[in-house]
Amino acid sequence: MNDLRLDRKTVWVTGAGKGLGRAIAVALCQAGAAVAVTARTASDLARLESELAGDGGKVLVVPGSVADSDAVRDMVERITRWSGRLDSVVNCAGISPHFTRSEHVTDQDWRQVMDVNLQGTFHCCREAGKVMLEQRSGSIVNVSSVHASTGFERIAAYAASKGGVEALTRALAVEWADRGVRVNSLAPGYFHTDLSSGLLDSRWGERIVRSTPLGRVGSPDELGGAAVFLASDASRFVTGTTVTVDGGWSAW
Repeated sequence: MNDLRLDRKTVWVTGAGKGLGRAIAVALCQAGAAVAVTARTASDLARLESELAGDGGKVLVVPGSVADSDAVRDMVERITRWSGRLDSVVNCAGISPHFTRSEHVTDQDWRQVMDVNLQGTFHCCREAGKVMLEQRSGSIVNVSSVHASTGFERIAAYAASKGGVEALTRALAVEWADRGVRVNSLAPGYFHTDLSSGLLDSRWGERIVRSTPLGRVGSPDELGGAAVFLASDASRFVTGTTVTVDGGWSAW
């Protein structure tokens, strides 16, 4: 079980300001990793930094948007200057700002979601991958969604972006395996977060819970263990796969 420890490893978590990304950053830090955290809102990162540092963790705050490829390049340069290496990245930055029937989705709405969820994930994979390929070691964890493979109304852009994330994951896993870099995806179901609160508090929430075999929505800290596994040496023979954490949603 020592392989689940992340001592002397540096892990970068995007979308770490709130919700699932924040919970993942906390879990990785508790497993011993030095953690670099990214989000667009500096105040969220400041609170996270204070919590992690207060518990004795080593943390670097790197604010910015993953949709900006130049900013992502600068983020990775800052992390490697800070730590000298980059062992894992968890690409958790994502948005789902629209709950709209597909015929009413505008081009701008579509691009907004793709720019962050799919293109932003690629930016981070590419720049982190350059470091890891040179090291000939590393683990990339792309956070997808249960809706990459299961349908739901009014989230066409979000579902398509997450389906793209899983396809990207498989392609990179095959391309980079012979140089020691593993690429997997983590597909959460419904968890209590700011992103999901509007939906869960609406009439849709009862349907979601009813459709979940475990009969409840997840707590963000219940995703941390899966992220630690994929980032750690415990998963060293795992690549190109999707680990689903959804309370059984996708089993229906």
